[in-house]
Amino acid sequence: MQPGSSIGEREREILTAIVETFIVTGEPVGSRTLARSNREGLSSASIRNVMADLSDSGFLEQPHTSAGRIPTTEAYRYYVEQLSGDARLSPSDESMIQGSLNGVADVQDFMERTSHVLSLISKNVGVAVAVGGQKNALEHVYFSRLGDQKVLAVVVTKSGLVRDRVLRLDIPQNELDGAARYINENFRGWTMEAMQTEIARRLERERSEYDRLMASLEQLYRQGALEADDTTLMVFVEGAANLVAGETDRQRLQELLKTLEEKQKIVDLLSAYLHTKQEAVRVVIGLDDAQPSMRNLVLIGAPARSGGDVMGSLAVIGPTRMDYQHTITAVSYIARLFDKVLNDSSE
Repeated sequence: MQPGSSIGEREREILTAIVETFIVTGEPVGSRTLARSNREGLSSASIRNVMADLSDSGFLEQPHTSAGRIPTTEAYRYYVEQLSGDARLSPSDESMIQGSLNGVADVQDFMERTSHVLSLISKNVGVAVAVGGQKNALEHVYFSRLGDQKVLAVVVTKSGLVRDRVLRLDIPQNELDGAARYINENFRGWTMEAMQTEIARRLERERSEYDRLMASLEQLYRQGALEADDTTLMVFVEGAANLVAGETDRQRLQELLKTLEEKQKIVDLLSAYLHTKQEAVRVVIGLDDAQPSMRNLVLIGAPARSGGDVMGSLAVIGPTRMDYQHTITAVSYIARLFDKVLNDSSE
């Protein structure tokens, strides 16, 4: 029997009991503890034999000679694979989540509240990343010729953000006015990412129909006049203090907290493990491949979709000793709420 292979029913029940007991107590689990709660009435000796087999197979480890056993990373992975997808949140949890998200105005608002409620409900770190959002939707653009081969491009979003860039272009002012008018009439209210995608599509399809206009628009587009600003990527992290109590290595704790403070590292972490095509919640045990400071931590996350488009992602980060079923169910519930809440708020 090797990690990842199928194990017998008796071994599965005992391994599950050890994982769940350790999650609750944080103490190594002994055969006597399991014997008292075993439904089959197995003796301590029989349970010890099974535990020895599980240890030999890499599912359990013994921190001290006289102590009980604790789950390994492979044990947690096996445990998660056996969890049912039919679990439901308690009415109180559902009520808390719905209350926290009541009156959400846009993607940014949803994600900010989500990171907070995920931290509360999991007692770990709640993370949410929003891409774009209505507060970063286009209000209007303006292009002005500054001189030979220089154009000032000004982009204003609905949140009031103003971004200007000076581009090396030689386009007459009347053509700049036409390009700005075309964008303002066709794309006001669009997120920057959606607008760029649609403009790229129209440049190919409508080139012959609006030759001069599209030629000017293409030059502006290629030079980055309409590039999304970094501020359209919003990262929210709540509950970092929840990891402090469980970490005794001071240097590792400092590395971990520093990672959680760096937004790009959080974005990279979620991008490494959460994929836009995934439909279900993903559980990743051991995050050191993406972030060395996060070894022995777990990520439970899912993409957030609206109308089929991925608008961000949400996740819980915590130690391997966490309530997996409860956290998976909470992440799944909030991810499903995303589309409904955002559509309701726009009506």
